[in-house]
Amino acid sequence: MTDFTRFDLQDGIATITMDDGKANAFGFDMMQAISRNLTRAANEATSVVITGRPGVLCAGFDLKLMKTAPERVSEMVATGAKLLAQILTHPQPVIIAASGHAMAAGGLLMLTGDHRIGAAGDFKLGLNETAIGMVMPDFGVELARYCLGEHNLTAAVLCARLYGPQEAVSVGYLDEVSTPEALLETALARAAALQSLDLRAYAGSKKKLRQPVADKMLASLAKDNLNIAARA
Repeated sequence: MTDFTRFDLQDGIATITMDDGKANAFGFDMMQAISRNLTRAANEATSVVITGRPGVLCAGFDLKLMKTAPERVSEMVATGAKLLAQILTHPQPVIIAASGHAMAAGGLLMLTGDHRIGAAGDFKLGLNETAIGMVMPDFGVELARYCLGEHNLTAAVLCARLYGPQEAVSVGYLDEVSTPEALLETALARAAALQSLDLRAYAGSKKKLRQPVADKMLASLAKDNLNIAARA
């Protein structure tokens, strides 16, 4: 049995490290662990860093569960949408430090951060749902449109294009690239810089920017058929 995440608190910065020993897939246990730690951070910290195990941030939703328990797919994806909305609107500064691959739901996770850093290397970031036999749910389209811009949606969403870290900066998945060795140090420095701002004003402005997007994401769950069953 794995704990799925680690929670470390230093100088007001809560670091949430995803590590299931595999691909950090968004299964129920992983998503619940992240959500619990975000709530803990809101009570104990002033900023948040979300990162993964070396080589992978998150490879997407749990494909094994999709294939073995298709009746739970809609529930799992809805849980993912709620978690992404929670991160997107978290009142504290949130730094996403992509320690490696970030694809499908992992690509969406990248888009929720206030500042996104990727580790340099032969890693892929993006939304490859159509390449693996899934229809992008409406909440994913809303999040991609907000972060990547309309001009990037055809390549990034429809054509399932994956990007290396440097190219991901120009598209909008990342704000900067770091060496793997300096990734966490860089993320902590960015978190420290943001938490030096007026955090009451930060939370208020963030709500104005992000809450309308989150509201659209969550409202879409009621009408989206979540036609995302994994291709056999």
